[in-house]
Amino acid sequence: MPVTIDLRQAILHKVHGQSEEQLKEMIEGSIGGPEAALPGLGAVFEMMWPDLSEAKQDHLVAKLHRHLEKVTPGSITS
Repeated sequence: MPVTIDLRQAILHKVHGQSEEQLKEMIEGSIGGPEAALPGLGAVFEMMWPDLSEAKQDHLVAKLHRHLEKVTPGSITS
């Protein structure tokens, strides 16, 4: 019988035990990298979000908002 593991658990398994430097390299290597890396960044972000103070959450949201104001999304075609 095959073992089923959800995406969050797979990502946690992959990064568990890594040093801070390895985690930083993983994040930096994922930024602008293949789209397959995006779920990993999302899962890592999800792990941190609840531990951030409301002020830090607000700061991150404001920073994201400023970045989004500077970009123009490309057209999405199917």
